Amino acid sequence: QEVFAADALLDYIQALIGQSRSLSDSTGLSPRAGMGLLQAARSWAWLEGREKVLPEDVQAVWPAIAGHRLGQGSDGDNHAAQILQTVAIP
Repeated sequence: QEVFAADALLDYIQALIGQSRSLSDSTGLSPRAGMGLLQAARSWAWLEGREKVLPEDVQAVWPAIAGHRLGQGSDGDNHAAQILQTVAIP
């Protein structure tokens, strides 16, 4: 919790979660998944020795958090990658 996450980063996470819900064959990620994504990104930033979360931290943990929730096997991974490509980085 001590690793800072800017409002723009929280908006980015919300945009990723929102985009996941736009997939026709998926219900998308829940708000709880968004909180997990934030916590994982904070942990990643901490492991990298930073005191704030960068968009790159979110992108690093995104496949592990989102992939299995967006489909089976490579389908989920493909959807996760597609979402990262369509959501603008703050």
